[in-house]
Amino acid sequence: MRRRNRPIIYEIYTWLWLGELSARYRREITLRDVPTREWDALAALGVDAVWFMGVWQRSPTGIAVSNADAELEAEFVRALPDYTTADNVGSAYCVRAYEVDAHLGGLDGLASARKELAARGMRLILDYVPNHVALDHAWLREHPEYFVRGSADDLARAPQEFVEVTGNVIANGRDPNFAPWRDVAQLNVFEPGLRAAAITTVLSIADQCDGIRCDVAMLLLNDIFAETWGERAGAKPETEFWEELIHAVKTRQPDFLFIAEAYWDLEYALMQNGFDYCYDKRLYDRLAHENAESVREHLLAGLDYQDHLMRFIENHDEPRAAATFAPAQERAAALIVLTLPGAKLLYEGQLDGRKIRPPVLLRRRAPEPKDYELDLFYRAVLKTVDAALFHEGTWQLCERTGWSDNSSSQNIVAWTWEHGKERALVVVNYSARRSQAMVRLVWDDLRGHVWRLTDALNGDLFLRDGEDLRRDGLFVDLDAWRYHFFKFEP
Repeated sequence: MRRRNRPIIYEIYTWLWLGELSARYRREITLRDVPTREWDALAALGVDAVWFMGVWQRSPTGIAVSNADAELEAEFVRALPDYTTADNVGSAYCVRAYEVDAHLGGLDGLASARKELAARGMRLILDYVPNHVALDHAWLREHPEYFVRGSADDLARAPQEFVEVTGNVIANGRDPNFAPWRDVAQLNVFEPGLRAAAITTVLSIADQCDGIRCDVAMLLLNDIFAETWGERAGAKPETEFWEELIHAVKTRQPDFLFIAEAYWDLEYALMQNGFDYCYDKRLYDRLAHENAESVREHLLAGLDYQDHLMRFIENHDEPRAAATFAPAQERAAALIVLTLPGAKLLYEGQLDGRKIRPPVLLRRRAPEPKDYELDLFYRAVLKTVDAALFHEGTWQLCERTGWSDNSSSQNIVAWTWEHGKERALVVVNYSARRSQAMVRLVWDDLRGHVWRLTDALNGDLFLRDGEDLRRDGLFVDLDAWRYHFFKFEP
């Protein structure tokens, strides 16, 4: 199995994927018996890992709670116009037990899937939800001390924030910026017994996969947790939850990957706790809502930091990229993400141009037409970046300059890759207007050669004198949202 730096991770909503395979092959398909051609199709993408999202046992209690939620039902109908309550199989993040759901193939099915992925050089990533569990999780009966507790008065005063389970009043799980999640119970990560139980849980998960994506990881940082729960949480521990857990797992499995869903500019704090990669939500926001100069400013951060970010333009929590970006802009954003340092995340359906984000409680999704041109674009980029140059090479952000009467250079972002004798230059006009710039190249050995610049995506070829390139830079003139992906050869 290859373990490359800067991996590309492909997220699959497991329940939907298997359901659609079953319909296509006209037989029930679980992780145990996915056809060989489907594993080969995943390998053909050139990805390094597959994240099977939502494999754990879901909660019947959680289903009942969500079925009574009118706002959720409206969301279901928007995503799936012919929705019925039978389509609600419970939230993937309302975990009843960290056991693979029998509907998906159970423990043996997951082991079979892992073997098939490994045979094709791909790792397996699964979910871990550290902040909360389902209301029918065994810990609520056996270890109520693991949870943030309330009183009868709390339940009477705020019935939307607390729930009574087996005679105990427990806080619902929450992010402090939003209303509580009514289908889950809040774990208390300051409680030593819970920390020990969490380590045991993750060690068990680690026996079944090669890495985990940790839901809302920043909520478990000591300062954030104390601010959210105050005295209910008890005394703040001297060590961080993640520091203890990650150390325990990596002591046994040093190559096990920890990926943090991270917000609020807390990525660095989570990296310091041992995470290999953290969501780069700031880059996503800049690509979706800001401009090229904002993107460039983000990329001024040190490479030791950037190499531990995970870049994306969609995932199961964000709107579909095809619904967020205009077609040309999506291609520009995708090229940026896929040619930066750090890990990259793609979501199943992204290559097809799907526009409807399926709620993570549904067992099926609405049919949508496939965008074949977009699929070809993604596959061409993935084929190009499936090289040591982009996984082991040296990345460097380029300066670009303009002219006193033309400030459109600020719409241009550019960077280089170098590995041995291989070189590449990526230039993107991330704006809705035609733009020009001089892109500065810092390679010292440009002089004395005529350089052949071949665009890996469209085959265009240019010859440029090395003396001019080193002294003045490369002149680029790009239409709105257009790009160059140049292979440099003397």
